[in-house]
Amino acid sequence: MKLYHNNNSVCSQKVRVTLAEKELAWESVHLDLAKGEQSNAEYMKLNPEGVVPTLVDGDIVLRESSVIAEYLDQLSDYNPLAPTAPKDQAAMHLWLTRAIDIHAAINSVTFATLMRQNQLRDSTPEQVKARIAKFPNPQIRSKRIDLYTNGVNSPYVAGALFTLKRMFDDMSAILESADWLTAGQYGLSDIAVIAYVDRLDRLSLSGLWTERYPAIDPWLRANQARPSYKTAIGDLIPSAAAERSLQVGSEAWPEIKTIWAGI
Repeated sequence: MKLYHNNNSVCSQKVRVTLAEKELAWESVHLDLAKGEQSNAEYMKLNPEGVVPTLVDGDIVLRESSVIAEYLDQLSDYNPLAPTAPKDQAAMHLWLTRAIDIHAAINSVTFATLMRQNQLRDSTPEQVKARIAKFPNPQIRSKRIDLYTNGVNSPYVAGALFTLKRMFDDMSAILESADWLTAGQYGLSDIAVIAYVDRLDRLSLSGLWTERYPAIDPWLRANQARPSYKTAIGDLIPSAAAERSLQVGSEAWPEIKTIWAGI
C-alpha cells in the first residue's frame, strides 16, 4: 500500500494512527503542502480535489480519510477497531461521517491562526493569492481568501467554533461514563476525532474544553499515550514547528475565547 500524505495534515494523521494500530505495512509518499505539491498534475489524477491523504492499494484508490481508516481496519483481523453490535456500528459511522464537518472546522481555525501567520511571515500577498488560486474548488478558494484577510474575525471561525461545540457536547456525553468513544473501547470513533482535538491542543486552544468539558482532557491524554500516536503524530512534528504552533495559538486565544463565550 502507498499513502500520499503530509506529516502535519490532520486527515493524514488519522490514517497513520489506523495503520499503526493495525500494524500494517505501507509506503510513504510525503507531499509538501506549503510548496503546493498536492496540486501537481500527477497527484491531481489520483485526487482531483488536491488534498491529502490518498491511499493506493493495488488498483484501489481511496481519498477520504474516514473511508480509508475503515478500509484498513477490514484488511486484517488483528486489533479490530470497529464494534460488532449494529447500534454501536451505527454510532461509529456517525462519528466517521461527522468528521467531514469537524475537519472543515479545524481547517478554518488552523488557517485563521497558524497558517495565516506563517504566510504573512514567509510569503507576499501575491504569492498567497497564487497559491490559493490553485485550489480547484471555488468555494474553498473563497473561504481561504476570507480567512487570510480576516483571521479569527472571519465568520468561518465562528461557524467552526459552533461545530466544535457540538462535537464536545456529544463527546462529553459519552466520556462521562466511558473511557473511549467506540462503545467503551478504543476504536475508529476515537481515531475519527483524535487528530482534530490534538490540533487544538497544539494550538494552545485547550481552553475550549478544560472548563466546560472536563471529560475531554483525560481522553486526549490517553490517546497521546498510545504508541500509535507517537509514531503517527508526535514523532513527525518538528519541535520548532510545535513551538511555533503553541505560540501563535496562544496569541490568538484571547480573541477566540471571546467568540467562544458567545457560542
